[in-house]
Amino acid sequence: MGAAPIIENKAMTTDHEHSDRPLSDIEIRVKALESLLIDKGYVHPDTLERLIQTYEHEVGPHHGARVVARAWTDESFAEHLRADATAAVASMGYSGRQGEHLVAVENTPEQHNLVVCTLCSCYPWPVLGLPPAWYKSSAFRSQAVIRPREVLRTFGLNLPESTQVRVWDSTAEIRYLVIPMRPEGTQGWSLEALAGLVNRDSMIGTAVVSR
Repeated sequence: MGAAPIIENKAMTTDHEHSDRPLSDIEIRVKALESLLIDKGYVHPDTLERLIQTYEHEVGPHHGARVVARAWTDESFAEHLRADATAAVASMGYSGRQGEHLVAVENTPEQHNLVVCTLCSCYPWPVLGLPPAWYKSSAFRSQAVIRPREVLRTFGLNLPESTQVRVWDSTAEIRYLVIPMRPEGTQGWSLEALAGLVNRDSMIGTAVVSR
């Protein structure tokens, strides 16, 4: 019997007074939380605005992308990341709850790393923001360990047979950040340009970085 399909829910398209663009996963969650807490009278709208600003600007995969870009261009930082990822990431100003015990695992031509949390959805919020819906799904959590290559294929990632797939199971004590391989032809690129190539899925291991 084949692996259960891993399908990411696309952001909903809703009417909005300022924009017709689809809302992101984070925006949908924040708006749902905002409505619930205000309706129940648990929190003031100003407090929720601060929460929204935090998740839009102070945490998220753009932080992890900058960590990856720096590791690609600064060998001393890459060594620090290998030795103590928590401290290395904190040195860039990214720390906090869900990021206290961070381990960086590097992709190579010989080994591709995939992160999952089989028990719940432990995830490095300071560098990746909130976890996507598919990361928390029972299908991904169960199949990633048993059939990692098939799971990666559902994301459109077909690795060479010569590349070993190693699965890392996050826990409440340890969370993992995948450092994807740097694409060829990016020598001389700025940190910002390199970071712009890195997305959330590549730091979980369900995608690779390309130009």
